[in-house]
Amino acid sequence: MAKITIKELESLTANDAGRILREDGNLAGRVSVRKDGVSVSFFYRYRWGEQNKEYSCGSWPRKSLTDIRKARNQARALIDEQINPNEQKKTAKAQAHAATNAKAEQEKSTKVQTLAVQDLAKAWLLDGVARKDGNAELQRRFNKDLFPALGKTAVSSVSEHDVRALIRTVVNRGAHRQAISFFADLTQMFGWARKRQPWRALLVEGDPTELVDISPLIPADYEAERSRILSPAELLELHNRFQQMTADYIALPAGQKYDGIRPLKKETQLALWISLGTLCRIGELLQAEWKNVDLDRQTWFLPSENVKGTRGKKQDLHVFLSPFALHFFQELKTLTGDSQWCFPNKQDDGHVDVKVVSKQVGDRQARFKNRKALSRRRHDDTLVLADGQNGDWTPHDLRRTGATMMQALGVSLDVIDRCQNHVLAGSRVRRHYLHHDYAEEQKCAWNLLGDRLSAVLSSTYEHPPSKSMMSFPAYASTESLPPSSA
Repeated sequence: MAKITIKELESLTANDAGRILREDGNLAGRVSVRKDGVSVSFFYRYRWGEQNKEYSCGSWPRKSLTDIRKARNQARALIDEQINPNEQKKTAKAQAHAATNAKAEQEKSTKVQTLAVQDLAKAWLLDGVARKDGNAELQRRFNKDLFPALGKTAVSSVSEHDVRALIRTVVNRGAHRQAISFFADLTQMFGWARKRQPWRALLVEGDPTELVDISPLIPADYEAERSRILSPAELLELHNRFQQMTADYIALPAGQKYDGIRPLKKETQLALWISLGTLCRIGELLQAEWKNVDLDRQTWFLPSENVKGTRGKKQDLHVFLSPFALHFFQELKTLTGDSQWCFPNKQDDGHVDVKVVSKQVGDRQARFKNRKALSRRRHDDTLVLADGQNGDWTPHDLRRTGATMMQALGVSLDVIDRCQNHVLAGSRVRRHYLHHDYAEEQKCAWNLLGDRLSAVLSSTYEHPPSKSMMSFPAYASTESLPPSSA
């Protein structure tokens, strides 16, 4: 029987489909037609026991005729050794598949072992935490303090010493509150990882944050909670400072204004006085929309989505605007009344950043900041009060100052808490049955505070008292409900 030749194979056409080609050594080929042309599937015929078998040797032209014959010869050699070539092929294929899987598992295991802290942080920010700002502050903090130091470090290699070093770096720049908050974030992230794969398998030595006591890392004289309040003299100094800086800047010749000391932006000044007069959080105020401010009725509505608090416990707040607070809202209306927002951003497509006022106030108390001057940011002491004897002050300190002034005016603690929109603790049964809204009491409290602030600032928008302080409802301390959050 003649051998099959390449020339013979190349001369095949579609008309040869189904034809069987044969040569010595029990090698045969079946002709078929495919999209890419004529193909010949070769097989070796052999007898195994009582049955005739076929062993596939490959297809031409995908496989050369030489390799096809080589496959036939290998099968024939296996038969001589009493090995079924088809079974051998199955076994080899299974072994190759197992080897491929083992290699893939090994690569996967190796990849998991090399997962870095930045990979963990990315997973946690995506699936493990959902802050109100879309985790923007977390991302900023990690970019600044976590990733440069440990971002590329394998999660399995992170130790308690690494965590302490991170915290010390933040503490050493004087950002003690940030250090405490940063440690809380790390604790939350590793706590999340400890319960989930593949991170759980990497923390074979345990959660590194569990072994860290942050107390020795924070200076002993650090106050975990600020207690700063501004005295009446400081409030008057701040009021006069705003007026003097504005007047001095206006008086500068046109050619000197660029290098002159610019006063705090007018909208920022108004925001500070409104925050003081209403006890609102500065971030809540900066998100305000004019549709929620009724200057005729002297009211301001704060929707729950804009207030600070735990999910499910946040509550709306209706603020009655005393003549003091109303005055500044009216002045603000002349500046931003054409916008949807009381404090619009430059594009007027949203409110300003909720931290912008705090940054502007902090930048103007540089002596208390352990940092170099920042690009395009103020770095002076123009808002340091009382020559710095009482330390720095923040917009949130104004909220505390106003609440303290209310307390000194005889306003009960539970009314003050309601003016600050604190979520009140206490019996669920009490909250279920007692639905008095304290609106009138809160209105009186805000008016009393406005009167006091007007007197302190010697201003002309003082509220003519319709009720004396003695007529303000006094509540026994036993009836006061302590706040559950600040």
